[in-house]
Amino acid sequence: MKCFTRARLWMAVGVVILAACSGDGGSDGASEDAGVVNVYSHRHYDTDQELFRRFTESTGIRVNVQTASADELITRLETEGADTRADLLVTVDAGRLQRAKVRGLLRAVSSETLQTNVPDHLRDPDGFWYGLTQRGRVIVYSKDRVSPEDLSTYEDLADPKWRGKILVRSSENIYNQSLLASIIAVHGDEKAERWAEGVVQNMARTPQGSDRDQVRDVAAGVGDIAIVNTYYLGLLFNGEDERDRALADKVGVFFPNQGDRGAHMNVSGAGVTAHSPNPENALRLLEFLTDTEAQTGYAEANYEYPVKPGIEWAETLTGWGEFRADTLNLSVLGELNARAVMVFDRAGWR
Repeated sequence: MKCFTRARLWMAVGVVILAACSGDGGSDGASEDAGVVNVYSHRHYDTDQELFRRFTESTGIRVNVQTASADELITRLETEGADTRADLLVTVDAGRLQRAKVRGLLRAVSSETLQTNVPDHLRDPDGFWYGLTQRGRVIVYSKDRVSPEDLSTYEDLADPKWRGKILVRSSENIYNQSLLASIIAVHGDEKAERWAEGVVQNMARTPQGSDRDQVRDVAAGVGDIAIVNTYYLGLLFNGEDERDRALADKVGVFFPNQGDRGAHMNVSGAGVTAHSPNPENALRLLEFLTDTEAQTGYAEANYEYPVKPGIEWAETLTGWGEFRADTLNLSVLGELNARAVMVFDRAGWR
């Protein structure tokens, strides 16, 4: 297995991949563009560009990529309708993938490769989308002011003992909406609302900033604990900014709910578009992204947990230790998204 390095990643920089096409297209589909797969992607990482390059290298199928926010891409697919040139939608958070499915923007696909590579709870039950990478939503705490023995569950964050100590993003953030959706799935709307109200009362300030900002402010003493995605922690602790790298010595990482359902997980994922002009090529790319080479690349270079079982984690992730992950089917996060937004509004979570 080849390892990903910064030098190799930079070989693939660019929004559109234009690799030499072998001419046979790698598939027997009837599309007039048999050697092309067009990707609408919310992901913007060098890792992805390198993986697309490798796919082209091994299949001869060119990968054309257009990037934008998830909402922009979903709106564009709705506007384009049957005239779209997009074959594969790639985005982050199962809530957004489920939204695309409900709006009729994806088609169901399946294969033995996808069934083997992606566990049941990390894909749509009907095959409309599949997880590519995982991120845990965890608790980060100040090593100077908080003992990990004081931490336990997401539910415990509503306890008054955390009054004035919690940092977290806005309720408009999809990651928080999905976390709340998972709590609704377990406890129902009423208990979830009581939880959200308790967290609001315990906030160190009005929600603001990104996940990385929450970690920086825990280290700076603005609050004692924060709710963040593991992916952002990996980027902070391994980035070019020396001050951000130093955060790893100041904050600890805690995986909640290890005694019951496990830590909340979410995915970046992809689905073949409903009106894909090259569905066979899109399926081949989706299979490639869930298989060993790509899964190893995601893990090594992007600090994301692979979806395919048995893939080795990045050293940073391994350092945080093994943990129990929630196996709630992530399609539920999208199904309960609207209810989560209403619960946030009633609880006063800005």
